[in-house]
Amino acid sequence: MKYVVHAIAGTTVILIIASFWISTLVSEMFLDHSAVTAVKHAIVYGLLLLVPFMAATGGSGFALGKMRKGYLLDQKKKRMAIIGTNGLLVMIPAAIFLNGKAAVGEFDKLFYAVQAVELIVGVVQLTLMGMNFRDGLRLAGRLHSRADE
Repeated sequence: MKYVVHAIAGTTVILIIASFWISTLVSEMFLDHSAVTAVKHAIVYGLLLLVPFMAATGGSGFALGKMRKGYLLDQKKKRMAIIGTNGLLVMIPAAIFLNGKAAVGEFDKLFYAVQAVELIVGVVQLTLMGMNFRDGLRLAGRLHSRADE
C-alpha cells in the first residue's frame, strides 16, 4: 500500500508543478495581465493541494526507505532534500510574492525577476522529481538501467 500511496502522491506532485509552470509560461507569453493575475492567484490556492501531496510523497518515501538501502535510494534522498529546500525557500515564497504583486497590478522589474527565478527553479524541481520517479521505478523493478542490459 505504501508503494501505491507514494506513486500516486509523487505523480500528482509532478503534474501539479508542471501545470503551474506551463500555466505561468503560457499566461506570461501569450495572455494579458488579467490572465497572469488569475494564474498567480490559482497557483497560491493550488499550494493547498500541492503541500499535502508533497508531504504524502515524502512521508511514504521515508517509510519505504526504511526497508531498503543502496545508491539509488541515497540519490533519491539527496534530491528530495534539494526539492524540499527549493520548495520551502524559493517556490512557495515566490508564488505568494508574485500573487501579491499581480493582485495590485505591479508588473515591474522585480515581478519579472522573481518570475524568472520561479520558472528556472521550477525546471530544476521537475528535473529532480523526474530523476526520482525514474529511480523509484528502478527500485520497484519496473525499469531496468542500461547497466542491467
